[in-house]
Amino acid sequence: MTQEPDDSGKAKPRRPSAALRAALWMALSSAAFAGMTATIRPTSQELHSFEIAFFRCLFGLLFMMPWLARAGIGALRTQRLPLYIVRAVIGLFAMTTWFWAISITPMATVTSLFFATTLFAGVLAVLVLREKVGPRRWAAMVVGFLGVLVILRPGVDQVTFGAMLSLGAAALAGVSMTVVKLLSRTERPEAIITYMTLFLTPLSLIPALFVWVWPSWEVLAWLVAVSGFATTGHWGLTRAFRLSDSSAVMPFMYAQLPFVAAIGFVAYGEVPDIYTWIGGAIIAASSVYIAHREARRAKEAARVDAARDAP
Repeated sequence: MTQEPDDSGKAKPRRPSAALRAALWMALSSAAFAGMTATIRPTSQELHSFEIAFFRCLFGLLFMMPWLARAGIGALRTQRLPLYIVRAVIGLFAMTTWFWAISITPMATVTSLFFATTLFAGVLAVLVLREKVGPRRWAAMVVGFLGVLVILRPGVDQVTFGAMLSLGAAALAGVSMTVVKLLSRTERPEAIITYMTLFLTPLSLIPALFVWVWPSWEVLAWLVAVSGFATTGHWGLTRAFRLSDSSAVMPFMYAQLPFVAAIGFVAYGEVPDIYTWIGGAIIAASSVYIAHREARRAKEAARVDAARDAP
């Protein structure tokens, strides 16, 4: 961080650049999501994933209350309520599936496979959002899915149920990400997060009631931690994308894998195999390249529009 003189002639710290702040927010987000993944494990020893999802939503909603109180109910005014509901339903299936996977699968494997979310979202962007995708981005998506195969190794090793749950959660999260892209065209990021928890809390209670077990005080504390980490992760993600384009901050998002691997090794003695690292790196690299191409295409489109509108 450099310094510049103020009016008195003394040097004062210069504010970090937007790119650096975005990178720091994304690094914080990755660490928070790694923390969420780790804290889900002890809660799953006592509670079903349905119930974990409910408490994550309930406490997440409480964490968002200070923002809502400050912004006022008017901040939630929207004309896209049906789309929010669709996102909440899809998000519920994605969340419960992912929580279930974490309870029975090594955390690094779950995290690596969940990176495929951006690949599924890329395919859906073509099918649903009608985005134009060139041969380079198609090739990057194919390479990314090859990374999934490296982790799963079908035909060489038995594909576990937990791995399939992880991949299913990634596919559902890809659908949710596509809905968020549609919402972000008109909605505030904080509103998107708040509406998610507003709708998910009652929705997640329905399946939780069928497997309900009152949590112990210790597990309740872990559940608060799960929600705290999740809210921090989403907040950091939103801040990072607001400060810089996705191609600049995406590499820092994949720092989540070494964070998770370190926690898994220290807390649970999990050692990821070499295929998890290689496959995760392939998926991350392809996703970063896709984000770079999307950002470049968006800038070119903006430049063309500006030239068209110029007198």
